[in-house]
Amino acid sequence: MMGYYLIIGVATVAGMLISNRLKGKFKKYSQVPISSGQTGAEVARDMLKYYGISDVKINQGKGFLSDHYNPLKKTVTLSPEVYQGRNVAAAAVAAHECGHAVQHAEAYQMLKLRSALVPAVQVSSRVQQFLFMGFMFGAAMGPALGNLFMIALVITFGVAALFSLITLPVEFDASRRALVWLDNTGTTQGAEYDGAKDALWWAAMTYVAGAMSALVMFLYFLLTFLGDR
Repeated sequence: MMGYYLIIGVATVAGMLISNRLKGKFKKYSQVPISSGQTGAEVARDMLKYYGISDVKINQGKGFLSDHYNPLKKTVTLSPEVYQGRNVAAAAVAAHECGHAVQHAEAYQMLKLRSALVPAVQVSSRVQQFLFMGFMFGAAMGPALGNLFMIALVITFGVAALFSLITLPVEFDASRRALVWLDNTGTTQGAEYDGAKDALWWAAMTYVAGAMSALVMFLYFLLTFLGDR
């Protein structure tokens, strides 16, 4: 299982590097005020109003870069730095999360598909560790039992990979919607817009890294299973 631990190690390092880069970008653009002087919460409010969305609530959450949109509760939760910030980073992140709310309101198919997969992903993530342990012990007890656990691992990692890949167009589309709105309304102008675009690009890269890691893990277990045939 050396290949498994190697993949985990490479994915962890890559994720850390991209995460640190994103934090650096957020810090950089947090020091660049937007000419409108709006807070992230105000940017979110205006974007939702622009698209005629009145049933989504904007909340202040906890934690650094914990921003997200909940389609079940119809809430946009912004971290304190974004909710209260009057800068390019706050505007970009707030608009991005509202981009998800716009997707939801317009029944964006990829968002619907991702939401439908959430229960399966939650179950898969809960049982993956136990399946891996079961495979280690099951293989020693006989090939039939080991194969059973391996099939289950392939399925769970396949679900995770599918979810991660579907997430990519959802996140890129939300950023596209955010940037179009920021530009068309003049909420960010010139260098402000360029900064928002740069920040959202690196935010997207975290999802790209996660998707590639999930895909490689799935392929590893799939090829291992097929190689044992």
